[in-house]
Amino acid sequence: MSNQTTSQSLMDKLLQKDEAIKIPKVGDLVSGTIISVSKNEIYLDLAGITTGIIRGQEIYDESDESSNLKIGDKTLATVIGLDNENGYMELSFREAGHKKAWDNLEKLYKEGTIIESKVIDANKGGLMIKLGNVIGFLPVSQLTIEHYPRIEGGDKNKILAHLKSFVNEALRTKIIDVNEKEEKLIVSEKAAWDDKQKKIISKYKIGDKIKGRITGVVDFGAFVEFGDNLEGLVHISELAWQRIDNPRDIIKVGDVVEAIIIDIQNTKVSLSIKKLQKDPWVEVAKKYKIGQKVKGSVLKVNPFGAFVELDDDIHGLVHISELSDKKVNDPENIVKIGKEYNFTILSIEPENHRLGLSLKEIKTDKDKKDEKKPVEKKKEKTEKKDTKKSPTVSPSKDINKEEDAKTKKAN
Repeated sequence: MSNQTTSQSLMDKLLQKDEAIKIPKVGDLVSGTIISVSKNEIYLDLAGITTGIIRGQEIYDESDESSNLKIGDKTLATVIGLDNENGYMELSFREAGHKKAWDNLEKLYKEGTIIESKVIDANKGGLMIKLGNVIGFLPVSQLTIEHYPRIEGGDKNKILAHLKSFVNEALRTKIIDVNEKEEKLIVSEKAAWDDKQKKIISKYKIGDKIKGRITGVVDFGAFVEFGDNLEGLVHISELAWQRIDNPRDIIKVGDVVEAIIIDIQNTKVSLSIKKLQKDPWVEVAKKYKIGQKVKGSVLKVNPFGAFVELDDDIHGLVHISELSDKKVNDPENIVKIGKEYNFTILSIEPENHRLGLSLKEIKTDKDKKDEKKPVEKKKEKTEKKDTKKSPTVSPSKDINKEEDAKTKKAN
């Protein structure tokens, strides 16, 4: 029987049924009852009108609803062909499932439902997850503090090894971005945890003191775990009163610290360690005076000058214009990191935690002294030379010579 004859026969059957029955067309979603199930083929009875068949790749269903179907179950499928070589209507779970799966994900996203995402792989940016049969992504930044890779030095290989340890685990997540057209699905473990965290954070307020453990140190500060799995950030500027270039110089993972809450934004907690310490700048005037000559060690050199450590708490700045009387193109040609120099204090601003220094004033004073010394030495040498050339004659001898001459003339 030709395809044309088969197609005509099918259409005749449909037309002979109740005229109210809508004739399916390609793309329609139809309902049917499972009459046969095998590994590669599933047959459906479509309300006695005809038999539909789902086979090959079309059995794959992103919604995962067709994975456990058995004879007698009712299900939905998409029409992809009115008849095939055997006269069956070609159906697909894949297309129907795709639509159902993404519609469901959109619903979960809008409702903010917490769902379990199975981790199937990892890369340096995060975790590949699976929701039903839809593949999604969980970025590293969206992991909770418990699972975030706190790797000293940021070794990428160690970070990847840490992320790989979650493969085959199911994480509680929330969908934070879903787009069926782009087939993009992004989930967040942190967002799912935030609901619980908000309730816990509500117990705290700005100004509260906490005690916690350093869980991570990064270039911009340190993370502190406190309370019931809460985490706050101590920005580098809030670690200590003195200038810090690398937080790792003064703090490390595992340290137990005390801090004060200085800000709460949703689930983001900002902490300060230095505000629990006495501000050394309050009494800086007792230590230092404008015009005072001081010794300091160069901590850092920038294009605009150098930062100098006067003591453990007070750091000052030598502007490039105060390094030398001559034009300076590169401060590193004048001062070296780690080396100690003599400076003059130009300004003190306790309220702004600033202290201005000058190196050129010290150099100018030194140059003036050095200019005087060579002149004095030359005079001494000249006097010594004159002494050798003109031997000293006693005044008494000259007087005697004159008297002898007068006596001779008289005689």
